[in-house]
Amino acid sequence: MFHRFKKDISHIELPKRFTCPFCYSPHLLSIMAANELQSYVRERDDWADELRDGKMFGVLVVRKGDEIGFVASFSGQIQGQNLHEYFVPPVYDLVQEGGFFKQKEAYISSLNERIEALSNNDVFRRFEETEQEHARILAEEKRKMDDAKKQRDAIRKKNPDNAVLQELIRESQFQKAEYKRLCKKLAAVAGALQIECDAIQHEIDLLKEERKERSQALQQEIFEHFVFLNANGEEACVLDLFDGAMPPSGAGECAAPRLLQYAYRNHLQPIAMAEFWWGKSPKHHIRRHGSFYSACKQKCAPILGFMLQGLDVEENRFSQTYDLDALVRVVYEDEWLVIVDKPIDVLSVPGNIPQPSVWHWAREKYGEVFVVHRLDMATSGILLIAKSLDVCRKLQCQFENRLVHKKYVAILDGEVRNDSGEISLPMRPDFDERPIQVVDFENGKQAVTRYEVLERGEGKTRVAFFPKTGRTHQLRVHSAHPDGLDCPILGDSLYGRLADRMYLHAEQLTFMHPILEKELTIRCDAPF
Repeated sequence: MFHRFKKDISHIELPKRFTCPFCYSPHLLSIMAANELQSYVRERDDWADELRDGKMFGVLVVRKGDEIGFVASFSGQIQGQNLHEYFVPPVYDLVQEGGFFKQKEAYISSLNERIEALSNNDVFRRFEETEQEHARILAEEKRKMDDAKKQRDAIRKKNPDNAVLQELIRESQFQKAEYKRLCKKLAAVAGALQIECDAIQHEIDLLKEERKERSQALQQEIFEHFVFLNANGEEACVLDLFDGAMPPSGAGECAAPRLLQYAYRNHLQPIAMAEFWWGKSPKHHIRRHGSFYSACKQKCAPILGFMLQGLDVEENRFSQTYDLDALVRVVYEDEWLVIVDKPIDVLSVPGNIPQPSVWHWAREKYGEVFVVHRLDMATSGILLIAKSLDVCRKLQCQFENRLVHKKYVAILDGEVRNDSGEISLPMRPDFDERPIQVVDFENGKQAVTRYEVLERGEGKTRVAFFPKTGRTHQLRVHSAHPDGLDCPILGDSLYGRLADRMYLHAEQLTFMHPILEKELTIRCDAPF
């Protein structure tokens, strides 16, 4: 499992601190280890079809005695197996022969087969067809009754004698009675089928409840076997690392936890780590072949937070504290508004990480304030702040009605083919991996961006964005998605490649002043 580097590394300085898995630029040794792993993966022709659909791999540079080498891993399984030569084993092998998982999973699969068989019972089809046929018959009978009523009404308008009127009444009463008898007859036929359907559906519901209970119990049992180590030699079950909540499915099966667990168990000293994507992008996520990515937060953050204890880890720049008085620059102010140039890596409003935001800074300076809109933490540029709730509401109304005109400048990692255009890709949150956003043509909300290329060169493109809608991560997804520009924003840690910053800046904002009732255009040139 321990691999020696094929190239001489004696001239390469080791990193002073271990990689922060949630925010990093890969160390040269990590890049070399990834290149060797990628060469190995290319040689596995038997994996080609599966890996073409995409897989996350990881490398961990380690010290073994006096040697520096690396170990490798992958997330999930390959060809339905966890154990493969060249790679470290999983924290717990779910698919081992004779293990509890395979046996219990097989039983749950048998429940699925029974549910599917019952759901496909012919009685459901016959009941549906019968209801449709009965509806057609009754509609036809109702049409006949309506036609007869119209004829009777026409006769009544001619003032017939009493005998004719009585005959018309009897005809109407007879038709209504016949219609009721027909309804009762058809209901009896449908009712018999309904009883059959209800009995089968009851059996399906019982099987589904059993499946749910067994699945939950199996998930609980799985997690009880995932016990992690940290650099201090301490152990913790995954169930204890999620603050009492049930961990998401697959927690502990990603590459990073596997790598660290193997290192701790085998007395290897972790030096640097990196994860990269191999294959085509998933259906909804944006992943680029061969690019490095940070560890997932939903599954891995609590686990790695424990496993990294005892290591000297690089600071996560997204959780650093800043002297906001020195960083935040006011670009416009009056008695109703303050507009600032938000620095990179600073929150617009309080978030899930313990870091002061522009809102904190403004509140300290002006008292009660309201941030009218938001910029991503990694985005710099113009941020609009209201000094009263009334002014905030009036400005937000302009945003909601698309009366505010925004211009962003970005540097994209790649060369955009067209000089200008419009991107329309509907978006929604990835509910399993927030804050990631995904393109979803069925359930996403409309997201439209106009763009103009400003400059090209050296594999990069400088563009101006003019968003017509304001979805979360809209410009980032529209840049990176294959159906968009297919060129992620340089430094985008979620959808592209890491860099010293994310090269996206809110450069210009045009809106109607809610009190002075005059148009304002605020500009703040990009620092890149």
